[in-house]
Amino acid sequence: MHKLNSVGILGTGAYVPEKVLTNQDLEKMVDTTDEWIVTRTGIRERRISGADEASSDLAFHASQRALEKAGIAPEDLDLIVIATVTPDMTFPSTANILQDKLGAKKAAAFDLAAACSGFLYGIATASQFIQNGLYRYALVIGVECLSKIVDWKDRNTCVLFGDGAGAAVLGPVEEGYGFLSFDLGSDGKGGELLKLPAGGSRLPATVDTIASGLHYISMSGGDVFKFAVRAMGNSAEAALEKAGMTKKDIDFMVPHQANIRIIDAAVKRLGLPKEKVIVNIDRYGNMSAASIPVALDEAVNKGSIRYGDNLVLVGFGGGLTWGATVLKWSLKEKE
Repeated sequence: MHKLNSVGILGTGAYVPEKVLTNQDLEKMVDTTDEWIVTRTGIRERRISGADEASSDLAFHASQRALEKAGIAPEDLDLIVIATVTPDMTFPSTANILQDKLGAKKAAAFDLAAACSGFLYGIATASQFIQNGLYRYALVIGVECLSKIVDWKDRNTCVLFGDGAGAAVLGPVEEGYGFLSFDLGSDGKGGELLKLPAGGSRLPATVDTIASGLHYISMSGGDVFKFAVRAMGNSAEAALEKAGMTKKDIDFMVPHQANIRIIDAAVKRLGLPKEKVIVNIDRYGNMSAASIPVALDEAVNKGSIRYGDNLVLVGFGGGLTWGATVLKWSLKEKE
């Protein structure tokens, strides 16, 4: 019987645009207040990509940093997976565009769309290729330019989202380390609750769809909130059970950064102290597929996460989708 490889993260990287949009800035744009935004969401500011910045540009910077940390050359990559709902264009895939920018000549490349759960879907997919021995190194990126599809006149959605990219290089690690379990799921019945209505084959772009604002994010906030609280807790617990662990075994949780109240509810359910939860929503808002890898990279850079730590990465998103993974951190501190 073929022995499966243990797969883990060899290096992380992140990139956020320079432009900062604060709650005070939003007060001048729509009918809202800093106090309302902070109380309801925990967000104080977010990053906004420039007019000349697309998802592939953000992904490129994050990928370079991840590859450098992993000590892997672009030419050695076998696979590139980009999780995004804001691709540069419908096709070619943003992963193809990135492959060319990086010079990763032998890498297969494709995009996947699972909204805010995208990075988790991406690492679950890419890790299988390495686990089975088909490939050795994969690059997974969660990247979004949500500012390009937000209605800046809609105070219910424009305060929530930001732009950014987070990347991880995946490869073989020592046995017993790396990804120990995955839990992925979806409920298409809830697809109407969070969507971008037009621009696809159902509603191609027309003068009418543009005039009707159908190319902006549409969200039923209350319904998504209730789903998210359930999904985060259920998925984290399912992944822990598959890994043969309990809540007490968690050293750090890296949740999707959508809303501080959702994170707090999941933390309460899992009985985790706040110091074990990685949170940066106050500075970046909801970056969809980019939020988990950016938060993970920041925690790694601070030295919070150490060799042998048990991590739970968990998120939810449009689709509706959800996902979680348990991994034992395999990177040792450099001497």
